Amino acid sequence: MTQHKNGWLSRENAFAAFTTGPLMDFWRKREECEFSGVDEVPVRYVRFRSQDHDRVIVVCPGRIESYVKYAELAYDLFLCGFDILIIDHRGQGRSGRMLSDSHRGHVAKFSDYVDDFDRFYQHEVANGPWRKRYALAHSMGGAIITLWLEKNSQCFDAVALSAPMFGIALRWPDWMVRHILDWAEGHQRFREGYAIGTGRWRALPFSVNVLTHSRERYRRNLRFYADEPALRVGGPTNHWVREGILAGEQVLAGATAITTPIFILQAEEERVVDNRAHDQFCELRATAGNPCEGEKPYVINGAYHEILFEKDDIRTEALNAIITFFDRHN
Repeated sequence: MTQHKNGWLSRENAFAAFTTGPLMDFWRKREECEFSGVDEVPVRYVRFRSQDHDRVIVVCPGRIESYVKYAELAYDLFLCGFDILIIDHRGQGRSGRMLSDSHRGHVAKFSDYVDDFDRFYQHEVANGPWRKRYALAHSMGGAIITLWLEKNSQCFDAVALSAPMFGIALRWPDWMVRHILDWAEGHQRFREGYAIGTGRWRALPFSVNVLTHSRERYRRNLRFYADEPALRVGGPTNHWVREGILAGEQVLAGATAITTPIFILQAEEERVVDNRAHDQFCELRATAGNPCEGEKPYVINGAYHEILFEKDDIRTEALNAIITFFDRHN
């Protein structure tokens, strides 16, 4: 394991050789599976298993993401001794869509994500052979799994959250956004239309992205969409934004009900989610006697939102912190 970790800090120096060699060989060993989610929407997931592993990490991605994007993370965690399961949420990745325009990020109810995850857990995780079960969630996935934990606190031994979406970074005043979204709810065209300032997926140049400082990983992620157009998801609908805001409020309202050990990683240069909500979540849990790891978010200095896809030094710090946290709950 240590030898494998030693390569993390210099991977970008020969990234093409890594992705077309060891990573591609690993990806070929995947098992792709499917189950029926809420309203019979097909939900896809991928798994990597080894008879030598007795611990599993369930990965819960963020908005628009697919398990295809998470190959490198799965590779690193697998070689650290964990089986890996990664779900593609409804409306994105290789799972089913709800609207005819597949680029629109949409969900009927945010709770559908949570109910899908529950089916996934019962179907694949609950009766698995593992001695320890962990979860690692990013952004929207962090909100999904946190809401699920409110009623299922004993199901995971520990949960790490990377830049969880407990609040959305809004461009306009909160009262104005809520007024627009509430109005849009009564007009289907606007309710299911793209949120203001967003639209169909398009490749943005690296220089204007606010997700990662890693040019290599950013380009690789764009290539996934180029190679498989069906993966493309653009901006969220107005209804999705409204559901996302309400989900963040529900997370904070139910924070004290969760007893699972939780570790929050926060990006210092965050532009997508509201870091203040992470702080509030930790304060609520500490007051209730179930503090998060370290009692406050672990700030990853210099990181943009996609901490797990950042440049080598930032990503290595985050992965080491996550694995150390899981090892403490072994």
